[in-house]
Amino acid sequence: MSKIDNSHSNKSDISLGELLERIADAADLPLVFAYDGKPVKPGYHVTEVKVGQFSALDCGANPEAWSEIFVQLWDIEEGERTHMTAGKFSAIVRKVSEHVRLDGSAKLTFEVSDGVRPMQLFCANDPVAEDGALHVTLTPRPASCKPRDRWLAEHASNEKRCCGPSTVAECCA
Repeated sequence: MSKIDNSHSNKSDISLGELLERIADAADLPLVFAYDGKPVKPGYHVTEVKVGQFSALDCGANPEAWSEIFVQLWDIEEGERTHMTAGKFSAIVRKVSEHVRLDGSAKLTFEVSDGVRPMQLFCANDPVAEDGALHVTLTPRPASCKPRDRWLAEHASNEKRCCGPSTVAECCA
């Protein structure tokens, strides 16, 4: 088993392809998801992996289209079970991909419920190897305004491109 590199562990909202790539070198380690500040129970199940193709009109009247992969986790305690390994999680996804086309770069959303509380939506952070397990923190997926997000990204990109030391005289005069 290779040692997973934790130096990339600050990335949040990773894709399914990124998650599978990161856990591939640690297939034998338990895969422990955490949400709301606590780890999932050792008996958790992956109850569904599904793909959605979405077309929408955002709040700025711009057409939007994207694909999204949903992984549903049922956070339950079940007998003497332990957290599934990263390899088992990957095998479940491979099995799904035999029947459903999975785009590894699609937006990844986790749906989590304990069977009592309503389903909650989360994005995944990069896995971190710690204490003999791979830990994946799930962060609540907030609503956003896509026109605002695009404007902010463009503005930040322009600042970096325009106001760096070598281009200040060219762009910011």
